[in-house]
Amino acid sequence: MVQLESTKCSFLLCLGVCILICSVIYLKAKVSNAPQAIVLPNVLSCQPLPDNCPILPSSPPGFKWQRNDCTNTSEVNKPKVSCARLRSELHFIMSPLSKEEKDFPLAFIITIHKELKTFVRLLRAIYVPQNVYCIHIDAKAPEEYKTRVQNLVRCFPNVFLASVSERVTYAGFSRLKADINCMKDLVRSPKKWRRVINLCGQDFPIQSNLELVRYMQGSKWKDRNMTPGVKQPPTMQHRTEFQYVEVKDSHVALKGKGEKKGPSPHNLTIYFGTAYYSLTREFVEYALSSPVAQDLLEWSKDTFSPDEHYWVTLNHLEEAPNSHVNGGWDGNIRAIKWKDQEGTVHQGCEGRYVRDICIFGIGDLPWVVNKGSMFANKFETASFPEALDCLELWHRNKLLQQATVPIQPSWHLATLVNVNSTLISTAGG
Repeated sequence: MVQLESTKCSFLLCLGVCILICSVIYLKAKVSNAPQAIVLPNVLSCQPLPDNCPILPSSPPGFKWQRNDCTNTSEVNKPKVSCARLRSELHFIMSPLSKEEKDFPLAFIITIHKELKTFVRLLRAIYVPQNVYCIHIDAKAPEEYKTRVQNLVRCFPNVFLASVSERVTYAGFSRLKADINCMKDLVRSPKKWRRVINLCGQDFPIQSNLELVRYMQGSKWKDRNMTPGVKQPPTMQHRTEFQYVEVKDSHVALKGKGEKKGPSPHNLTIYFGTAYYSLTREFVEYALSSPVAQDLLEWSKDTFSPDEHYWVTLNHLEEAPNSHVNGGWDGNIRAIKWKDQEGTVHQGCEGRYVRDICIFGIGDLPWVVNKGSMFANKFETASFPEALDCLELWHRNKLLQQATVPIQPSWHLATLVNVNSTLISTAGG
């Protein structure tokens, strides 16, 4: 009898273990087949805006502007969250704001490798459904970073990742190739975009989408490419006189003991300028197909920072569509505080300099806004969050004020509250 009871206990114990193992296997399979969570950063907190924001109108005594971006990340990351909910809770604008903008769609190339929060806010600031956006993620960026960007991008039919990613080296040919990879994808896009603008993940717009359209359609720039630059000065000739190589994932260095390059193809005059541009679709198609452009591209592979001579050189060819051979430094594309221009172009950096470029602090914003450029560079959410908080709300407020369509509640980024958090009004900034 005792032996029977012992056998029964052993059987029940074995049965229980089997049930437990089967349950674990079942649950694991169920979880693996569940929809993947949309993993996004906390874009903003719910803290009031800083009192010293120099470009926003002062709030009435006893009241403060409080941001609406209070979406709990755990809510956004739930496996069954819909893209519609994500777009709403992150305050993306999902309708054209005017017929004028709808009739002139733009293309954007955004190259990123870090500062995920800054990128999300940049995309939110420039996003409208009639435009198209190619995102190039540095191939050496962390996989978690790539996954988060991909999870965001999949919720927008007009935003996509570049089909080919480069391991980008600062001042290397890979940086130029990243833009070209996106251009190849953009010309195949069903969107009939009119002009393309390139950005990095630490840029932020000063002009609204409507202002961008009007600026590029104005009498000065209509049917003209914007590539600020001049004939290569002697101080920059070393960039194309000697051969350079990309040291993997590090920097660009002289090849050997300073091996010289051959002359430029087709006896082209080399120009020097900014890496930023606004190009017509016809010019992009020319750059991707013209033998002259392709020969210059091949010749540029072992030069230093070729993106600062390639586009501006092509734009000085009379045969290139919409070229601007007498453009010089014209084109208010970027507001940048260079360290060597301190005391002349600007009176110093309120943030900090990195590679002689100012990472903007909140005190730099009046200068940035007064420049009236298309975009400003650079911002870091981690280092100087107040600067981007201020500028983002200022930009959204201007954008909504210019809209000719009904404003949706989810488009507002801030709410005016009293000390008891009673709602007074909402606004973009």
